[in-house]
Amino acid sequence: MWKRVPIGPCSFISPFNFPLNLAAHKVAPAIAAGCPFVLKPASLTPIGAIIIGEVLAETDLPKGAFSILPCHRDGADLFTTDDRLKLLSFTGSPEVGWQLKAKAGKKPVVLELGGNAACVVDEGTDLDDAVARIVFGAYYQSGQSCISVQRILVHEAHYEEVRDKLAVAVKALPSGDPKDEKTFIGPMISEKEAVRLHDWILDATSKGANLLAGGTRQGAMLQATLLENVDPSLDVNTQEAFGPVAILSRFSDFDLALQEVNNSAFGLQTGIFTRDIYKIQKAWDELEVGGVVIGDVPSWRVDHMPYGGVKDSGLGREGVRYAIEDMTELRLLVVRNPA
Repeated sequence: MWKRVPIGPCSFISPFNFPLNLAAHKVAPAIAAGCPFVLKPASLTPIGAIIIGEVLAETDLPKGAFSILPCHRDGADLFTTDDRLKLLSFTGSPEVGWQLKAKAGKKPVVLELGGNAACVVDEGTDLDDAVARIVFGAYYQSGQSCISVQRILVHEAHYEEVRDKLAVAVKALPSGDPKDEKTFIGPMISEKEAVRLHDWILDATSKGANLLAGGTRQGAMLQATLLENVDPSLDVNTQEAFGPVAILSRFSDFDLALQEVNNSAFGLQTGIFTRDIYKIQKAWDELEVGGVVIGDVPSWRVDHMPYGGVKDSGLGREGVRYAIEDMTELRLLVVRNPA
């Protein structure tokens, strides 16, 4: 017989972009598994995690069941290296995540890292639906999501139509104060990040890319940007943009489009707009990603699904069941009857 037992005290580090939801993705399974935990929220957005802590403080959880410790990254080394913590779960940038894994020693590590997610628009697709979903998937949260649509591959039969529809839709996105309900594009997390991404856009246009929409910056506000004819080797294509920019390219062969999706250091999720069940199966078989979303953008996620990536996008899966499995260990019982 076997059962699952709590792995022990856990260490959690959550990111800035979904400061309540992504903290809850770690906290709830830990409580369910019976694991005490220490949570370090992102230093720029700690309030959501603090609110979770205030709520938990009103429950009957035993003393020491949890700690919420806002601090800067350089003050959180023990989250990774302390042997009393039996598991590290980190959501954030690939650079930081892999550094933490290298320092974690014997403890298991779950990494939910970045991506440069692709979306494939095959022939025979409802183009208006695909365009509407891609605009949402590429620019919600001002693109500051690891499953934001960054690379858009469109079948050559529809390329010009999709390009024109996307350009019109992107130019129409209202930007400004995020406290205004009509605003869709707000500021990036910092001016430093906006400058970084704007430099990538300028680098692409200086090397032949066509700017179809956006491309301007004021402080931390970067306008929703759409590019085509981007050199495949440039940062805006190969790295995680994590901001409001997407790039268009065309394809003629579905198999080659899948190869292009896989031509990335990342592998988090991919969206495929197609009505061909055989192409769906082929994409699910061949794409080097953690999840394939059919008829929608890769930005789609619900809390119970096994969410996570491969390659530079991370290790392990979140989602309530899968996080609980990570936070528990199997314990075997064998009973011999001597009679």
